[in-house]
Amino acid sequence: MKIKDLIQYPLNKTQYYPIVFKKKQIVLHHTVSGPDAKNVINYWGNTIERVATAFIIDGQGNIYQCFSSAHWAHHLGTRKLNNLQLNQQSIGIEICNWGALTEKGGRFYSAFKKEVPKEEVVDYGINWRGHRYFHKYKDEQLESLKIILDYLCEKYNIPNIYQPDMWNLNNSALEGTPGIWTHVSFRADKSDCHPQLSLINLLKSLSE
Repeated sequence: MKIKDLIQYPLNKTQYYPIVFKKKQIVLHHTVSGPDAKNVINYWGNTIERVATAFIIDGQGNIYQCFSSAHWAHHLGTRKLNNLQLNQQSIGIEICNWGALTEKGGRFYSAFKKEVPKEEVVDYGINWRGHRYFHKYKDEQLESLKIILDYLCEKYNIPNIYQPDMWNLNNSALEGTPGIWTHVSFRADKSDCHPQLSLINLLKSLSE
């Protein structure tokens, strides 16, 4: 896939802010949903809070664009005084993924009671952000994520150096330090994205 293969699925302009801001950060999220990006975007479109991200990667690795990466919407929800600025200066990317899972009798379920096949489960062995099991990010999703990250880092001159402390609540992220972060960097109550080894390896490879 090339960046030109983006699927345009625009949100109504009342669901984001069509105002250009200088971009300094990219923030990775997952949706806590099934693989269909359109379902997520349609849900956003039926709310009034202007919560959304510019890009979303579906279960097959297709990249959907909801609005220009130069514009913005709420996607962080910190309680910091600079929360508005952080949202304005960052580009959000969602990955369609069920997120944290619960194990019952050897079977795994999402927060919405959707069963996830065992081969799609990551077992961290210990609790991370309150959960041991997570839905695996698919290889095709990560391949597409690399494409969009390469493109955005070059377009906006955003540093692509891997930051090992991005998986914890991070003062640098909260202070607006340029780079690639995850939602967990900004909020202790979130678990998106989780530190899957293949995701970590992808982020490390960006600067190689």
